[in-house]
Amino acid sequence: MKISIIVPTLNEQIVKNLSALQTLRKAGHEVIVVDGGSDDAPGQIINSLADKVLQTERGRAKQMNFGAKFAQHDILLFLHADTYLPINADSLIIQGLTENYKWGRFNVRLSGTAKLLRVVEIMMNWRSCLTGIATGDQAIFIQRDLYEQVQGFPDIPLMEDIALSKQLKQFSSPLCIKKPVITSSRRWEQNGIIKTIFLMWKLRLAYALGVSPDKLKDYYN
Repeated sequence: MKISIIVPTLNEQIVKNLSALQTLRKAGHEVIVVDGGSDDAPGQIINSLADKVLQTERGRAKQMNFGAKFAQHDILLFLHADTYLPINADSLIIQGLTENYKWGRFNVRLSGTAKLLRVVEIMMNWRSCLTGIATGDQAIFIQRDLYEQVQGFPDIPLMEDIALSKQLKQFSSPLCIKKPVITSSRRWEQNGIIKTIFLMWKLRLAYALGVSPDKLKDYYN
């Protein structure tokens, strides 16, 4: 089995991230970059580091679904542009997906050094295991036939990962890979760790109470 790695991007510096995926490309997996209208169009360097570089409408769900249309392999891995996979991510995924586990995610580690970030990681990973809900930062992966069965990510501007997880849980619990991906902590550091924690809690609670993703996106921005 092989993996199609789909990377949505918008005004991101992704050369370093794509460079880290070249070992997986050499192993026969593919990398698909989906740009949502960056100010600077993807350059020749990015083209050389991916199997496909696509352009579509802005919106993470739109971009990931668009990339999946062009994927060649049986497993789809959705990777944020500021997230890095562990070295043996492919074998962990392929060996872990079975009849009992048709989708899954990794534990997450934030890139910063602040001690409070370690607490945030623990809470994120614990909550995800307990609820079966994965976030995009955790590099969600899905067997292609199941992805097609649920018709991909809901086309909403925020919480698309939460909404998809709820659909996927109807078919199997997620495979929770303990080895972490490393994701950027810049959002936490720029906006304040405590402030960002409360913002995330507010957004998730509002979504659970039925507030529309469009309103949540406006508030998040």
